[in-house]
Amino acid sequence: MLPIQQFATGVLAEIIRRQPSSRERTAFAWQVAAGPALARAASVELNDGILTVRPRDVRWAREIERAADTIVLRMQHLLGSDAIVRLKVRELS
Repeated sequence: MLPIQQFATGVLAEIIRRQPSSRERTAFAWQVAAGPALARAASVELNDGILTVRPRDVRWAREIERAADTIVLRMQHLLGSDAIVRLKVRELS
């Protein structure tokens, strides 16, 4: 028997992967992969397999960097393993 959480995540990933690539699709996958707090603390852009994350401040940048490996794995699950190669936290000005 498959746990409902695992089943639901798989179904959601399949739905997301079927959508055409767009900023909205990337933003939605980011919200799911990063969770509500991190998702609100940064914006994202996906280009050529690099997910560029723009955090609101240095504290959020550190949290995102700490969670980067987990977020990349989740984003790969949602968008496809070849969609994201790495995550890059954009430096704050």
